[in-house]
Amino acid sequence: MSAQTETKATHYPPQIPYIVASEGCERFSFYGMRNILTQFLVTSLFLAMPESMRAGMAKEVFHTFVIGVYFFPLLGGWLADRYFGKYNTVLWFSLLYCAGHACLAFFENSRQGFYAGLFLIALGSGGIKPLVSSFVGDQFDQSNKHLAQKVYDAFYWMINFGSFFASLLMPIFLKQLGPAIAFGIPGLLMLIATIVFWSARKNYVIVPVEAANPHSFLKVVRSALLQAQDGQARPGLTMAISGIVFAIGALFLIPSIGIVAGLCLALVLVLAFGGVGAWMQLERANLSHPAEAVDSVRTVLRILLMFALVTPFWSLFDQKASTWVLQADLMSKPDWFQSSQMQAINPLLVMLLIPFNNIVLFPLLEKYGVKVTALRRMGIGIAFSGLAWIVVGTMQLVIDSGSPLSIVWQIFPYALLTFGEVLVSATGLEFAYSQAPASMKGVIMSFWNLCVTVGNLWVLLANSSVKSAQVSAQIMQTGVSVTAFQMFFFAGFALLAASLFGLVARRYVMVDNYRSR
Repeated sequence: MSAQTETKATHYPPQIPYIVASEGCERFSFYGMRNILTQFLVTSLFLAMPESMRAGMAKEVFHTFVIGVYFFPLLGGWLADRYFGKYNTVLWFSLLYCAGHACLAFFENSRQGFYAGLFLIALGSGGIKPLVSSFVGDQFDQSNKHLAQKVYDAFYWMINFGSFFASLLMPIFLKQLGPAIAFGIPGLLMLIATIVFWSARKNYVIVPVEAANPHSFLKVVRSALLQAQDGQARPGLTMAISGIVFAIGALFLIPSIGIVAGLCLALVLVLAFGGVGAWMQLERANLSHPAEAVDSVRTVLRILLMFALVTPFWSLFDQKASTWVLQADLMSKPDWFQSSQMQAINPLLVMLLIPFNNIVLFPLLEKYGVKVTALRRMGIGIAFSGLAWIVVGTMQLVIDSGSPLSIVWQIFPYALLTFGEVLVSATGLEFAYSQAPASMKGVIMSFWNLCVTVGNLWVLLANSSVKSAQVSAQIMQTGVSVTAFQMFFFAGFALLAASLFGLVARRYVMVDNYRSR
């Protein structure tokens, strides 16, 4: 028996390579279209617009698309956890994903058709996003869970392997072969990803969908908010109602900030105020639910607080495909080099940093008594993203002064941002899965992805605020351009979030929610 246990503990599940290979193809397809999206919008789809408006509109469309990609995980996680299971949901959403790529290839000259393709890709990619990573976790149990972090690192390495070649090749294909082929190639890779995932269907560990739970997260939260006690007020309920009122107010901002930003802001307000309100009265739920269910909700709320403090990181990270590309357009570079190709540095560095961290850096730190916990990694990663944007903002000041600046200088902030990404994103996947209660794996992973939606929401709100002539004039009085001011603003935003993350992490108690067998 001990020999069997040892064998289990030292071998990876045989179905893992299929999931990892499928993810590599899917990530090539996603980043292949994502990394040329801003460039295509500016140089092709928005040519009818005044030139001064193209960059701003392209940035708005890009971040709206990313918001959708990381919002739809809520739908995918809910369907998987409650009805269809992870495998079926991933397979069906992958087919929608393929259809979206086809729309991009066929409707390169139609704004409506192209937007329909972006919607289907957002729906398909978002629907499977929380499930593939949690599906990886389902393949492990207590006997081999120590291998899970290495697989998540390999999983993330493969993601960036696909992203590297997509970032390097797709701008060339767009320029030399045209949009139809440039967007068609990622569609072909997505089809291959779907076939590879489907081909190992008989080998997967399928965690069955649980029956409707009378003590689910939402039901416990509702009980906590609505449960009355004699002689006591309900401050938590008041807090939740305030969130709804503020959310309604956010809807009136839609004409100025856009429908996507307005709806997302409303959702964030409801979640934030509702979560705080539930926490304030959570003990009242013990009157209607078992202590285990109430403790699970307490765990989830604590996880969501950590997630909220990660959202500024994604504000900074996703702008490398918009703000940084637009900055690269203003820098000196060879004629054959496309600005969007600089994004290839990010996945290349990820592929180098993951093995370096696991083989060299982390063992060396632990040798000298520095324990590299998941939360420490994430807090430091957020801080490094802020440092990257200080560098980018400084570079923008040089550009604004009229001094020529080589695009080679962008390598430095890319290195800082990528190091932060490895510490935050790869670690966050395993953190989210390990901390989630068994019945909420998909939903918790969906909330992890929702962090990216909220991060991009901050970008849209920041962009909307500087559209005001009065705000722009006030910024210009500081002696810096609006672009440089925003860069330093986001840097400060991330550094503040890193400080708060570190303070909260000190009181966070890790749990172990891997399945027992």
